[in-house]
Amino acid sequence: MKKTFVASLLTAGFYLHAQSIGNSPYAAYGIGDIKYDNTVDVSSMGGVSTAYIWDFNNNFNFKNPAANTNLELATIKVEGTNENNFYKTDYNNTNVTKHSNYLSNIAIAMPLSKKVKFGLGFQPYSSKQYEILRTLTTSEGNIEGHKYNGKGTLNTIQAALGYQITPSFALGLRTNYYFGKLYDIEEVTFSDAELISGYSNSNKINSFNFTLGTTYQKKFINDYKLTLGATYTFGTTGQMESVYTNSTYFKGIGDVKGYETIIDEKESRDKKFLPQEFSLGLGYGHETKWFVGTQLDYKNGENFNFLGQTLKYNSSYKISAGGWIVPNYNNFRNYFSRVIYRYGVYYEKGALNIGGKDINKYAITGGVTLPFQKSSVTRMNSIDLGLELGRRGTLENNLIQQNFINFKIGINFADKWFGRRLYN
Repeated sequence: MKKTFVASLLTAGFYLHAQSIGNSPYAAYGIGDIKYDNTVDVSSMGGVSTAYIWDFNNNFNFKNPAANTNLELATIKVEGTNENNFYKTDYNNTNVTKHSNYLSNIAIAMPLSKKVKFGLGFQPYSSKQYEILRTLTTSEGNIEGHKYNGKGTLNTIQAALGYQITPSFALGLRTNYYFGKLYDIEEVTFSDAELISGYSNSNKINSFNFTLGTTYQKKFINDYKLTLGATYTFGTTGQMESVYTNSTYFKGIGDVKGYETIIDEKESRDKKFLPQEFSLGLGYGHETKWFVGTQLDYKNGENFNFLGQTLKYNSSYKISAGGWIVPNYNNFRNYFSRVIYRYGVYYEKGALNIGGKDINKYAITGGVTLPFQKSSVTRMNSIDLGLELGRRGTLENNLIQQNFINFKIGINFADKWFGRRLYN
C-alpha cells in the first residue's frame, strides 16, 4: 500500500453515507468523530462546563463531577442531535451535503445526601461512517481506484460521584466504560486486473478510564460569586484489540468477498487509544440571574494504527467562552422572562495534521431552556434547545472544508423522589 495514502485520502472526490451518526471524512482517522460531552446546555455555552455550577437544583454536570453543589432533585434527561454538514473541496470542485439524527444523551442523577450527588448516563463517545472514492489514470493508461470505507460507534456508560467537603470546596470522580466496534478498509482495484486488494482494520474496544474533578466557589455580597474548576482524565484500563488484514479477493453478489487469499494478518492490543485530558475553568455570575465562564481543555497526543500504518494524533487544545442569562425567573406574568438564554463560542486546535495543515474547528453557539408553564424555581422541568454553527478543516492543499449547523433538543424531568411524607 502506498505511503502517500494519508494525504491522498482527503484530497480526493468523495461521497458519504447519509443518515448516520458520523458523516465526516475526517472520521476515517483514529476512533472517529468525537460526540462526547455534547449535552444541550453545555454545548449551547460553547462547551463551558469545568467551572459551571448550575444555580438551580435540577441539573447534573458529568464533565466535572465536583460541580453539582446545588442538585437537590432526582432528574432524568433525554437528548437528541440533528447534524447538518456541508462539505467542499477544490479537488474536482466537489460539494456534498449530509445529515444525521441520533440519540445523544440519556442520564439520571440524584442527591444521595446533602453533600453527596450521583449521576449515571449513556452517550455515544465517537462514531465513523464514511465512504470515499478516488480514481486516477496510471502511466500505462489504466484506471486505478481506491475506495475507503469505515463504520462503527464507540459508546460510553458513565457514573459520577461528587462530594461537598466544605460550602466552598468540592471533589468528584467519574468513571467511563467504553465499548464498541470500529472498522476501516481500503480497497484497491485496477481496470486491467480482476482481483481486489483489501487493507482492513477491525477494532474491538472494552475499556475504562477515570476523571477527577474539583471546584471552588467564593460567594460575595449581593449574591455575586466566583467559581474555579479543574478536571484530569487518566488511568485507561482495558484495551483496543485490532486486527489488520491484507488480502485479495473477488466481489460477488451483495458485496460478498469470494476466493479470499490472506497475504498478511497482524493482531495488536493498544491501551493508549484514549488520551489523557486536562481542563481548567473560570466562571463569574449573579445568583439565579446570569453566568459567564471561560475554559481551556488540553488533550495529550497519541499514536494509533490505521490500515497497517502508525499515524499520530498531535496534542490539541480547545478554548471556550460562554454563559447564560435569565431576565426574571419568578415573573409568572411574562413567560419569556423565565426563559434561560445561553450563548457561547469556541476554537479547537485539532489533533490531525494532514499535508502539513492542522484540521482545526471553531463555532458559535446558542440556546434556550424553556421551563414548563407551571414549573417553579424549586422544581424545574424544562425543554432545552441548542444551536451550533461552525467550520472544520480547510480548502488549502485540496483538503476538505466542513461547514456545519447542528440542532440539539433535550427534555429534563426533575422531582423529589425520596422526600419524607408529612401527611398520610
